[in-house]
Amino acid sequence: MRYLVSASLILAGIIHLLPLSGLLGAERLAALYGLEFSEPSLSILMRHRAVLFGLLGAFLVVAAFRPALQPLAFIAAFVSVVLFLLLAWSSGGYNAQIGRVVAADLVALVALVIGTAAYVMNTNH
Repeated sequence: MRYLVSASLILAGIIHLLPLSGLLGAERLAALYGLEFSEPSLSILMRHRAVLFGLLGAFLVVAAFRPALQPLAFIAAFVSVVLFLLLAWSSGGYNAQIGRVVAADLVALVALVIGTAAYVMNTNH
């Protein structure tokens, strides 16, 4: 069971690390999200967002190997994934690239549900 917990956190971590490439600039952000990021302020905000997702992704990967961090990692990952999915669902009308992000977050959500169940089963035995 502990391998399943670790695998779920690693998968969610990798999904959260993917936007880190947006730190490279507006062109990479455009490729990730299918939007124009030529306005400097928007580019700064989105590049900062990439850093924050990188930090969260790194934390999830570290927590995969540190059982004491796993409860907090699951909470942080669920907050990130569920809120993004709720925002996307409530807004609708997003482009294909954002649709890929939605799909990736759905994969992360499934992994997190499975990982959380494995964590709970492992701690109850």
